[in-house]
Amino acid sequence: MPANEIMSIGELIVEIMRKEVDVALSEAGDFVGPFPSGAPAIFADQAARLGHSVGFVGACGADDFGECLVSRFRADGVDPTWVARVEGVATGCAFVTYFSDGERRFIFHIANSAAGRMPEPTAEMFQGTKWLHICGSTLSAGEAMREACYRACELTVQAGGRVSFDPNLRPELLGGEEALRRVCRPVMERAALVLPSSTEAELLTGRSGAEEACRALLDGGAEVVALKRGADGCRIITAGESVDVPAFLVDAVDPTGAGDCFDAGMVVGLLEELPLPEAGRLANACGALGATKKGPMEGAEFRADVEAFIAARQ
Repeated sequence: MPANEIMSIGELIVEIMRKEVDVALSEAGDFVGPFPSGAPAIFADQAARLGHSVGFVGACGADDFGECLVSRFRADGVDPTWVARVEGVATGCAFVTYFSDGERRFIFHIANSAAGRMPEPTAEMFQGTKWLHICGSTLSAGEAMREACYRACELTVQAGGRVSFDPNLRPELLGGEEALRRVCRPVMERAALVLPSSTEAELLTGRSGAEEACRALLDGGAEVVALKRGADGCRIITAGESVDVPAFLVDAVDPTGAGDCFDAGMVVGLLEELPLPEAGRLANACGALGATKKGPMEGAEFRADVEAFIAARQ
């Protein structure tokens, strides 16, 4: 079986979105899609487009939506060996609408879809893996998916790989802040890279203030914290260094997936042992481009296009 430098695990879904803004999901109206989606899938696609071998562990239905996902993976170089096609259960999906004030609202169908029936992680899947990426959205999608992520982390570390973690979790989905920290703890204990927003860093640590919270993440075992700061770019913090990297400003069309593209750029930057400012620029560029096209995975660009984007703005 193929060995992949980067692995991602979690939900495979398609996204179906309103054509127009300010149309509630409770109202009759037009949609556009399906678009390949799922936070860990967007990460995987972007990492592959940046030129690295990437595999995915997940499941989708043996239906046309599933084919939409697997075809996209094959086209962009994501290895679908460990993607199960489940008979008799529909591919996971999300319906989304956007509002002119920037708010988004979703209806998800994940835990009881094919997405929740991913293969059980095995050592074979993670042999040769240098980075495994875990998303908080997967941890909140049901006990089976959560346990699969924990096992994948364990197997990756045992094989000599490292874990990256984007804690895009909402405490209200899990019963409060203490429950959130409990759910994240098995991943945090193994995470070498954490990619939070300021609010997420504070929630994970119980500390007040982004700087103190990020230092607490380092004290807890992380090697690198890449703090997402929106229009202010990112701050990359290690035990001996703190680097602010400015954002690339773009006209945002669809922000869904931009953070996952950022994550992929950061993991690739660390995998390639780029200096932290260069890794941050790569991540910021991927995140910015990720917001410029309609569809959560459509803004994931190939390496040459990302580098041209960076060069044009230096």
